[in-house]
Amino acid sequence: MIRSLIFTTQGKLHSRNIEMFLMPTLLSDTNLFLWVDLENPTPEETKFVLEDVFHFHPLSIEDCVAVSPSPKVEEYNPKEGDKFSPYLFMVIHAVDYSRKDGVFATSELNFFLGKNYLVTYHTGPIRSVALTEERSVKATVHVARGPDRVAHTLLDSIVENYKPALDELSLELGELEQQALECPTKQTLNKILLVKKEVLHLRQIIGPQREVLARFARGEFKLIRAHLVPYYRDVYDGLFHISELAQNFTDSVTGILQVYLNMSSNHTGEVVKLLTMITVITTPLMMIGTWYGMNFRDMPELTWRHGYLVAAIVMIVSTLATYWYFKRKRWL
Repeated sequence: MIRSLIFTTQGKLHSRNIEMFLMPTLLSDTNLFLWVDLENPTPEETKFVLEDVFHFHPLSIEDCVAVSPSPKVEEYNPKEGDKFSPYLFMVIHAVDYSRKDGVFATSELNFFLGKNYLVTYHTGPIRSVALTEERSVKATVHVARGPDRVAHTLLDSIVENYKPALDELSLELGELEQQALECPTKQTLNKILLVKKEVLHLRQIIGPQREVLARFARGEFKLIRAHLVPYYRDVYDGLFHISELAQNFTDSVTGILQVYLNMSSNHTGEVVKLLTMITVITTPLMMIGTWYGMNFRDMPELTWRHGYLVAAIVMIVSTLATYWYFKRKRWL
């Protein structure tokens, strides 16, 4: 599906969802800015927009269509024979965390940012794209005054959407810590290891993404107007804070895992202690019972009238005495 929005330089919506054959004509109008959003497009639509209309470099098209594991940004300047104008190609990942599945779902968003156009490419619906489109169309704050401003709004929305995901993860960690303290079962361990894996996954996403936004924050690219660099720097600061939270989550998961191991060790120690106490307490019973179980003919107790009663009394008294001793020492 292809959505297109055309804005004036004042950020007002001019038209939307135009016929694709009109796009080259609109690109030649310096008073208009074109945003084309490709959501799960067909190969024919992809070829027409990326190759026939904008003539992007084949390497950037290849990176766009293929799944990129890491965020990145590259600047393309035309050489002799190239039909495209200078543009930035960027890959960014949006995330969403589901407590039901316990995993971070990532959505890849590709940017082609030129002087008077922005092309976004993604294979599924992305909340940030829909919100930015809505804000741009309403034009309450003139979001769409330029492609670099819309790109900033998209990036800012993506970073903001990290926060609900991190809140969900924080709740998950709180529940895991409580489970590790109260009932450290094997299922709890599996959950801890799964969350630890997902936190590491989150850090692997945020790390390269920070490097990408840092380049924008430093004002490395001419296509980003100077007065917008502080806004990109603000987005970078937000992602830096999220990166710090991810590091804290890593430490928290490690701490919860250590709590689980300690509680499991303590539980095992309590079981061993209980079994040892039972063994020691029943030792007099076993010793006296074993002695009288020999039934030797010359044992004097065999012909003693009260031998059985005395043996039973001695076993009971010795067992109770052992139990009282451990109780006094507070070993039970």
